[in-house]
Amino acid sequence: MAETAKPEILVASGIYPATLQTLDRTYPTHHLWEAADRAALLRILRDRVRAIVTNGGAGASAELIGALPRAEIIACFGVGVDAIDLGAARARNIAVTNTPDVLTDDVADLAIGLIIGSARRIAEGDRFVRAGRWLAGGLALGTRLRGTRLGIVGLGRIGMATARRAEAFGMTIAYHGPRHKSSVRYPYVGDLQSLARDSDVLVLTLPGGAGTKHLVDAGVLAALGAKGTLVNVSRGSVVDEAALVTALLNGSLGAAALDVFQDEPNVPRALLSMDNVLLQPHQASATHGTRAAMGQLVLDNLAAHFASRPLLTPVV
Repeated sequence: MAETAKPEILVASGIYPATLQTLDRTYPTHHLWEAADRAALLRILRDRVRAIVTNGGAGASAELIGALPRAEIIACFGVGVDAIDLGAARARNIAVTNTPDVLTDDVADLAIGLIIGSARRIAEGDRFVRAGRWLAGGLALGTRLRGTRLGIVGLGRIGMATARRAEAFGMTIAYHGPRHKSSVRYPYVGDLQSLARDSDVLVLTLPGGAGTKHLVDAGVLAALGAKGTLVNVSRGSVVDEAALVTALLNGSLGAAALDVFQDEPNVPRALLSMDNVLLQPHQASATHGTRAAMGQLVLDNLAAHFASRPLLTPVV
């Protein structure tokens, strides 16, 4: 009996190298992001590809899904699926998976790192010492965390992990989301501006997508105020970036610590020169251990699908 051909996979974007190497060894793969002519490659693969592997930033558009009529599953290397056209996937009965849980701790760690880094001026202090400015006097004072009021927008896995870490630093916590969670002991604030007004630090751990686009707007930033700090480890789309830049420039917002941006890797030039802004290159889950675990979930979901077993982390 002839051996059944292995399913061909389109890898739409770069992912963790060790995961990509395993994919390449396990299946016939095609690297879309490396193709000189992507449209030509998609035409060649039109009736061959059965799975799409992508990451949270690149996602999978309706156009890409439509170009691969035999695709059965989209495996996302990341927890956010806002860049995947879920409607197009559902219309074709294409399964979609992501990689939740395994990155929760790392993202929460960075959220706390950004809070500490901003409050205690860590990156600014590094620049201060390197520039020789310490010889002329000390760095401006920072802010203590104990007693600081932390507002969390989106109390899911990452929000809860951030809250638990913040408690260890003596911060007081309240949260906002689409609904009150009866199992949570932190105070729920149904109005986002009210939460911002009553917070010293507002941390964003909510999903991206059309439903949360620019949820943090000029009004929320004004409510957070001239002594407030915005921390974003979710998606750049949830913040009105133009309003954020304006608020930081005119002093109506005190500080920001940002891991994500609207048009990554492009960052508004005005932010680059501000000492009260801490910037990161979207690296909240960027540890070897977590990326390996994310990759294993991608591989395990693909293996489950092709063996007709239940998916480990289905989205659709």
